[in-house]
Amino acid sequence: MNAAAKNDPERILVVGRSPGVLEDTVSILRGKGYAANATNQFDSVLGDYEVADLDVVVFGGMVPVDTKQHLREQISARNTQVNFVQGLAGIAGLIAAQVQGVLASGAPDRSYVVYDADERSVQLTLSEPAHVTVDAWWATSFTPPEPASTSLRLLDTDLPAGLHHVALPDEVPAEASFVTIAVGTAVHALTVGPMPESVRRLVPTRGSSPAPGGGLPPVRAVTTRS
Repeated sequence: MNAAAKNDPERILVVGRSPGVLEDTVSILRGKGYAANATNQFDSVLGDYEVADLDVVVFGGMVPVDTKQHLREQISARNTQVNFVQGLAGIAGLIAAQVQGVLASGAPDRSYVVYDADERSVQLTLSEPAHVTVDAWWATSFTPPEPASTSLRLLDTDLPAGLHHVALPDEVPAEASFVTIAVGTAVHALTVGPMPESVRRLVPTRGSSPAPGGGLPPVRAVTTRS
């Protein structure tokens, strides 16, 4: 742990762009007992938050590359214990699951999880019986600054040791889709289908400017406080 006392809730900061996604992610994480905040004010992160006390920093996909690099360097210099997470998509529940995966505690995770693209199924190998939940997440709209998404629980049961297959239904699309697998307290997040090229072209490469040919609308400022 870092400067926070061991009995204190883990501190998470989500740095992204979409106001609704940021606020929903904070709400989910706080509901799980974490001390979570979020901001889309990239230039003010180091002044607005006590970064030396953070346990996890999550970067959204629309954070410019040089901004992420700068914040990583500055935060790491003040906090050697921090974990950095690259969000897979602007889906609040998926981001929260990624954070849980980083902060999972308890018994060692002895499961092996992969996604088989040819079979469109999750392959899960358990070394011992465990309670397993599998959720699918996917984007339903890419319109910035507020993308939309949905999710579907595929499995929630106790499983014996051994190899298990969880098939993805046809409604889970082949792009901008993901699965999370919780085995006990351990959480795995996997990509099913990548983000479409039209979205990847919008990712800013330097500063706050969008990539060439792209265009991002202004967003409402978000700087939450615990």
